[in-house]
Amino acid sequence: MKISLPKGVLEITNDVLCEIITAVVSGCFGVRGMAAENQQGIIRLIKRENVDNAVKVTERPDGTIKAELHIIVRHGVNINAVCRSINEQVRYSVEDKTGIKVSSVDICVDSVMSD
Repeated sequence: MKISLPKGVLEITNDVLCEIITAVVSGCFGVRGMAAENQQGIIRLIKRENVDNAVKVTERPDGTIKAELHIIVRHGVNINAVCRSINEQVRYSVEDKTGIKVSSVDICVDSVMSD
């Protein structure tokens, strides 16, 4: 995504946006981790370095972004409250750190795990 500034153009790649989003989501209460599906259709907890399948950022024509997240939540937490918190924190963090508006955050809870 390119942002025009008075002294030039700043380009922020999707990898940077994914890294910001992953850091925010990993720190949210109730999140066990990011999720990815393997070839057999089994959902697994992935390491922070391999979030390519867990976070998808799409640039929209109006200059905003759409984020799609795949997460695993901790057993016993209120999933609605966790998702609401993630939505608010992702929007705030991305907009604060990059100046890019977030049009939507789609959160897919792929699994529930105990500690």
